[in-house]
Amino acid sequence: MSIEQRSTAGLSQGAIVRRRFLHHRGAIVSLIVFALIVLLAFTSVGTVIGGTGDYTIDPATGTLVIDGFRIAGWYPKDWWTRYDIVNGGAPTMQLWPLQFGEHPFGQDDLGKDMFARVMRGTQQSLLVVFLVGILGTVFGTVIGAVSGFYRGFTDSLLMRLTDVIIIIPILVLAAVLARTVGGNAVTIGVVIGVLAWTGLARLVRAEFLALREREFVDAARVAGASDRRIIFTHILPNTVGVIVVNATLLMSAAILIEVSLSYLGFGIQVPDISLGQLIYQYQGAFSTRPWLFWWPGVFIIAIALTINFVGDGLRDAFDPRQKRVPNFNGPMAEMRRWWAARGADRTGAGAITAGSAADDAPGSTGRKS
Repeated sequence: MSIEQRSTAGLSQGAIVRRRFLHHRGAIVSLIVFALIVLLAFTSVGTVIGGTGDYTIDPATGTLVIDGFRIAGWYPKDWWTRYDIVNGGAPTMQLWPLQFGEHPFGQDDLGKDMFARVMRGTQQSLLVVFLVGILGTVFGTVIGAVSGFYRGFTDSLLMRLTDVIIIIPILVLAAVLARTVGGNAVTIGVVIGVLAWTGLARLVRAEFLALREREFVDAARVAGASDRRIIFTHILPNTVGVIVVNATLLMSAAILIEVSLSYLGFGIQVPDISLGQLIYQYQGAFSTRPWLFWWPGVFIIAIALTINFVGDGLRDAFDPRQKRVPNFNGPMAEMRRWWAARGADRTGAGAITAGSAADDAPGSTGRKS
């Protein structure tokens, strides 16, 4: 019995997965960073509940007209007001001693506060990420489960539908649908979510095809269990690892798709904000006011990387055999043994050569006395 088997003996599968995940430092740090980003984005400039969340700016008064109830945040400035430009628009934040200043992330050429705008953009991008994660996981799981369990005509029909969606570039299809139905965060999230399930559906189908032939499924059929009970009670819990891991990877890809759509002008529309839209708006200021471009980029990279690392930790927790980060103890030990054996061979060859030379030397009889 290995050391890992001894340490997990007597634990349930859930406890083993939880223990492995908590020992994955990269995943835990990434989860904490992601949680801090979510907390910062939704508490700093507030959020909106109820209604559609769409808003407009009254041109006469410059005030916000929003469809829904806005909960104010702790940050005193908003993302639509034009303030007097301070410090030439440069960031006023200092790392040591830590001070936010009046405009921590700086201001754009109109005087709008960049911290508030980046936080609002992060909110909208995260909303898209969560919607895509939920919808893509639900669609992919259901379609993959039904296809893998029933096989035959049902499997062929659903897999051909999957192939059709895979053939069409998701960015192009999402751009067309988003422009047709509207450009707010909820719409973009729903559009991407109903298109991004294909990879997960194929993986879940493969798991169901393998598990439906197992003995515990045959026992459930003999006991009179319905198809729905077999799918959701007996087979689906055994595919949770695949579903959870690929849901995180789907969320990581979602923010990149949203950023691409907004950058191309097909995503979240003005007057609302997203991280991709900020990149598009301020790309011309990269050489003169680079902080306008940096801050949205930093949050895009941070969100994508943290979700990816959490997904890596979950994959390693559910199936340690699929670790991406190699363990060099085994290969290094093999290399040391190989070099030692090669050194021994060279030493032996040297001794044999020396003995042969002594036998061939003048006066040598070439035989032992």
